[in-house]
Amino acid sequence: MALSSRAIALRSVLLAGAIVALVEIVGGGFSLATAIGAGLSVPAALLLFRDRRMPGRQVPVGGVKPPSASFVSPAVLLAALPDPVVLIDRRGVVLNVNPAARALFPLLVEARPLAFIVRAPAVLDGIETVLRGGEAVQAEFREHGVVERTLEAHIAPLVSRADALPEGAVLMIRDLTTARRLEHMRVDFVANASHELRTPLASLIGFIETLQGPARNDANARERFLVIMRDQARRMSRLIDDLLSLSRIEMSLHMLPDDTVEVGLLVRHMIETLAPLAQERGVTLALEQAPVPLFVTGARDELLRVVENLVENAIKYGQKGRRVDVSVMTARASAGEEVAIEVRDYGPGVAPEHLPRLTERFYRADVADSREKGGTGLGLAIVKHIVNRHRGRLDIASKVGEGATFKVSLPRIAPPGGTA
Repeated sequence: MALSSRAIALRSVLLAGAIVALVEIVGGGFSLATAIGAGLSVPAALLLFRDRRMPGRQVPVGGVKPPSASFVSPAVLLAALPDPVVLIDRRGVVLNVNPAARALFPLLVEARPLAFIVRAPAVLDGIETVLRGGEAVQAEFREHGVVERTLEAHIAPLVSRADALPEGAVLMIRDLTTARRLEHMRVDFVANASHELRTPLASLIGFIETLQGPARNDANARERFLVIMRDQARRMSRLIDDLLSLSRIEMSLHMLPDDTVEVGLLVRHMIETLAPLAQERGVTLALEQAPVPLFVTGARDELLRVVENLVENAIKYGQKGRRVDVSVMTARASAGEEVAIEVRDYGPGVAPEHLPRLTERFYRADVADSREKGGTGLGLAIVKHIVNRHRGRLDIASKVGEGATFKVSLPRIAPPGGTA
C-alpha cells in the first residue's frame, strides 16, 4: 500500500516518541517535559509534511491519469467519423451504425442482420471470410436506388485474443461513384469526340486544301467554302460544349440540388429568350401557367437548360406545325404533388421505334435533318440526366404526323415561408 509523505512522517514521529518514552520510563527519568515534547512533535510533523494534493485525488506513477474505460463509447467514436461505418457481431447482426452509414442505408438499424439491407454478394462473402478467421478484405459493389452508386467496403475483423475467432467485424464504406464516373467520362469523351468530330474536321481540312490549291484565286468558291467552314466549326464548338455539360451533370448525378426554384418564372424567362428564334422560323410560342407560383428543389441553371433544349427542339423539328405549346401545371402522383412542364409541337412526329432511344447519346431519328439543323444528338441525353438528378421523370409521346409531346415531372415543394 503506497503511503504519502505525511503518513510516513507521522508514523516515524509516533514511533520515535514511543521509543524515547520507553527509555525514560526504564531509566526512571520520565518527566512532564518529556511527555509535552513528545505530544508537540505530532502536530509539528503534520504541519511540516503537509500533503499539498487535492483531497481524494490519486496520481499514479508518472503523474498521468489513465483514461477511464467509459471515456469514449463506441457510438460517440463512430459518430465522429465522416465515412459510413457499421459494426456487426459474429452472427452478422448490426451492433452499431454511425450517422453517415444511416444516411447511405436509411433502413439499416441495430439488432437486425446486415444481410437484410445490404444484399451485395461481394460484401456478404467478404463478411463470411472475415468472421471465419480470415484477414481484412475489400469488396466493391453497387447500390441500386434512384441513382446508382459505386461503393467499396473495407471489412476488418474484431479480435480480442490472437488465438480466437473474431467476435465481430467492422465495415468501413467509401463512395467511389465520383471516381468511377470520372473514369467513364474520360473514356466516353474520347470515344464520342473522336467519332463525332471526325466528319466536321475532315470537311474543314478538305476545304482548306481546296482553298490553298484549285480555288486559290476563285473568289466565289472562297466565300461559299468559308460559310461552310464557319458552320462546321460552330458545330464542333456546340458538340464540345454539350459533351462537357453532359460530363459535368453525370459527375454530380448522385448529389441532390438544394436550391428553391419557381418553375413558372423560369419557363417564362426561357420563352422570352427563344422568342426571336421562333419568330425567325415562323413558329408561334404559346405559354399556359398555373394560377399560383409552383416551386421545386433544383438547380436553376440546369432546369433552364432542360426547358431550353425541349423548346428549341420543338421549334426546330416541329417547324412545319408552326406552333409550340408550353404549359406549367400541377399533377397528382403516388408520392405526392408534382410540377409538370409540358412542351408540345405539331410537326411530323416521331415513329414508335425511335421513341425508346431518343435520350441516348448521339441517337437521331433523322441523322441528316438533325445535322442540317445544327443538332449534336446530345440535347435529350442532357435533359434526361438533369431530370434524373432532380429525382423527376421524362415522358415522351408522339404519333407520326401529329407532333410530339415532352413532359418533365418534378416533385413539388411548398413555397418559401408558406404552404402550397
